[in-house]
Amino acid sequence: MKRILITGAAGQIGKAVRAGLRGGYPLIRLLDVAPLGAAADGEEVVTADIRDSAAMERATAGIDCVVHLAGQSTEGEWEKVLQLNIEGCYNVFEAARHSGVKRIVFASSNHAVGFHRRERFIDDRVLPRPDTRYGISKVFGEALGRHYADKHGISVACLRIGTFIVPDRPKDARQLLTWISHRDMVQLVRRCIDHPDYHFVVVYGVSNNLRSRWDNTNARFLGYRPQDDSEKFAAEILARGEKENEIAAQFHGGFYTPMEFSGDPEKIE
Repeated sequence: MKRILITGAAGQIGKAVRAGLRGGYPLIRLLDVAPLGAAADGEEVVTADIRDSAAMERATAGIDCVVHLAGQSTEGEWEKVLQLNIEGCYNVFEAARHSGVKRIVFASSNHAVGFHRRERFIDDRVLPRPDTRYGISKVFGEALGRHYADKHGISVACLRIGTFIVPDRPKDARQLLTWISHRDMVQLVRRCIDHPDYHFVVVYGVSNNLRSRWDNTNARFLGYRPQDDSEKFAAEILARGEKENEIAAQFHGGFYTPMEFSGDPEKIE
């Protein structure tokens, strides 16, 4: 994998991945609708929208691996989620297929499984249980990845990213479970790019947190060895005595689960 395309390269994760991968590959092509600044040695800068299928065909030409980070990064109105995270995601995968791309690393989210109860450890094999429209779109992206792996032979890694934040430290009790540091995020992406052979894999984008509720054993074959642990921030955060929302505290998705909630949490097994 020598020629890499990063979509959403102007976003928070995109900036960290850009900096962390710089110089590691003969070509890193950076794509976003937002300003990306000047290209460094070995970089190309492309201003394009993932909703534009023709632009994505041009952007994926000659690329070996797409790191797909672009899209709606939080819960939003359905029209925006639909256009960016479903239609735009499809455009990226389909353009990659047409261009002969060998591998796609897809930024999924823990919110694809957010309505699993937090009292249970979960791994990559649990059923989808999205907590929002945003979470639904990430389930779609994972299903799309599985389809393109099985149907078209593209190697696909789906990263259920926890909490990637600027500044690079957890800020509340839930993030002690879900935090991924910037350098661990870069390492995980690099491992997914560089591993010699896999068909389809789902892993959690999380650091080596003592309090994590996600079994990330499935990431070990990639060589992912996270270096950071949120525990060093725990005493400071817990000393504030902040209480999590009653519904949020029951589920892996945290504060996304009470959004627009009108159900009965007792019926969510």
